[in-house]
Amino acid sequence: MAADDDFGALLRATAPDRLVEAADAYLREWYGVERVDVLLADYRISGLWPVLDGHQDPVGGVLRDRGASARCFAGQQLIIEDGRVFLPLTVWGERVGVLVLDGDDLDLDRLAETADELAIAIRAADRDTDRYRLARRRDRLTMAAEMQWDLLPGRSLSHPRFELAGQLEPAYQVAGDHFDWAVTGEKLTITVLNGYGGGLAASALSGLAINAMRNARRSGGDIVEQAELASDTVFAHHGGEKHVATLLLEADLNTGRVRAVDAGSPRAFRIRGPKLSPITLDQQLPLGMFGEARYATQSFLLEPGDRLFIVSDGVHAAAPGEREPFGEAAMLAAVRATRLQPPAEAVGSVMRGLQDYHDDADPDDDAVIVCLDWHGTD
Repeated sequence: MAADDDFGALLRATAPDRLVEAADAYLREWYGVERVDVLLADYRISGLWPVLDGHQDPVGGVLRDRGASARCFAGQQLIIEDGRVFLPLTVWGERVGVLVLDGDDLDLDRLAETADELAIAIRAADRDTDRYRLARRRDRLTMAAEMQWDLLPGRSLSHPRFELAGQLEPAYQVAGDHFDWAVTGEKLTITVLNGYGGGLAASALSGLAINAMRNARRSGGDIVEQAELASDTVFAHHGGEKHVATLLLEADLNTGRVRAVDAGSPRAFRIRGPKLSPITLDQQLPLGMFGEARYATQSFLLEPGDRLFIVSDGVHAAAPGEREPFGEAAMLAAVRATRLQPPAEAVGSVMRGLQDYHDDADPDDDAVIVCLDWHGTD
């Protein structure tokens, strides 16, 4: 293969806002591709939208329409339809979008590698250009939502021991609800939290707590140290007037043993075989409610094949129009219905169920859903 054909090197030498043009030229020259489309998923994961300009017949669109690009994105698999090739753009399980190509006798294995390189480059480029964020936005974000989205670790993650995904709603107006995760060595840490209040103040409060927990975690602290540093930090700034309801989980990737600190309203539900049951934990004080609050861990076990849903109170306690809370029946039915979906699809399905429960209006409260599929060591 000639040096000029090194796609990864080409992308690394390209300005971050010109990656798709570089890919377009490369694919036409080296593979004889007649047309290239790069489609990115929007913030709500409701549609796929083009980055390249100039095509009169867009191949993206609303995911519910179940076109070829939507099926490629949802199933994370190559699709060939009507002479057109659809390849997922994915980085460690993070679903970026879809690469669409028109051409004859294409080398599909090599093109799949090219799609992987492009996905990695686009994700990395988000640090240095707004172009791909602009393509993903179908509406303007509030300032609070801007802060929250910039704090997210990603929206899905793939690992030999697990699959993980999360979603925030209302995507363009979310304020205090948030999730975070990190996998390091033999530990997976997941945090779901709900900052007190609304708007910019709630977003800033959640950001303070998240960064305190990350600081403790990145200094080698376990979830107790993470909770205590965040609680002390929030209390030092707000004197107990504001607090952050938080659920912290730390899973051992070898054993499936999960240590938990339950400090507020987020709840966890486990699906094991046909059975759906809540994870029962003793609730402790929300972070920042009192000075020098101290926390203890509890534990439960995940077995291979288990699915764990973690939801904020904007999901399980949602009660629009004085209806019964979403979490009492409708949420459980929505969760059960996702059993055959991968986590990245499952969180979207449950979130759509929540929106349907609100008669297609945005939820009255922020909502977070995180879904973990546990593979274990088997």
